[in-house]
Amino acid sequence: MEEAKRAFGYVCPHCGKAVYAERTLFAMAAGPMDVICACGKSTLHMEADSLQRYHLQVPCGVCGGTHDAKCEEKELFTGRGIGLACAKTQQLCCYIGWPEEVRPKLEGLEDLCRKLRGREQGEEEDAAFYNEVIMYEILSELKDIAGRGGISCACGSHRWSMKVRHAAVDLICQDCGAVLRIPAASDADLDDLCCRMKLVIPSRAQ
Repeated sequence: MEEAKRAFGYVCPHCGKAVYAERTLFAMAAGPMDVICACGKSTLHMEADSLQRYHLQVPCGVCGGTHDAKCEEKELFTGRGIGLACAKTQQLCCYIGWPEEVRPKLEGLEDLCRKLRGREQGEEEDAAFYNEVIMYEILSELKDIAGRGGISCACGSHRWSMKVRHAAVDLICQDCGAVLRIPAASDADLDDLCCRMKLVIPSRAQ
């Protein structure tokens, strides 16, 4: 009888390809474990501590970074599976569980990351925002700041325009053309903006 396996899936932040691997429960429990992308530039690393809690370093194809995660043994070894989230965007960026559960989710994640990479490279954007709730809250906060005259440019101008992107808002000085990008994808982005009474676009002359 074939030994039960768990599947691991993430999207490489370097090459943008889905990384999929299966490991037996014995291999997972035997010691530190790595799942390496074929490009060799990203590695999902997992190892247990003395209390049998598993620590993971997860490459993130959503934000391009690497996240630390901690999971209990039961979460990793039993059940349909779990998803690990990007600490910056809260979007799930890694799946661990039954192969039949991980494969379709990984395909969807790869598609999402491909679209995000395309938008970063200037391709045409969809009407939908990365996080609609956060975007609308960001726009509301910007309206309040603008209403009290809190948006200006370091060049001295108070004339500006706004461009709403998929996961950010650009404030553009109408005189010198400088741009201040306001991230609009996560709760942290909103918290950061709410702490600011004024916004100064960095002048191109600086």
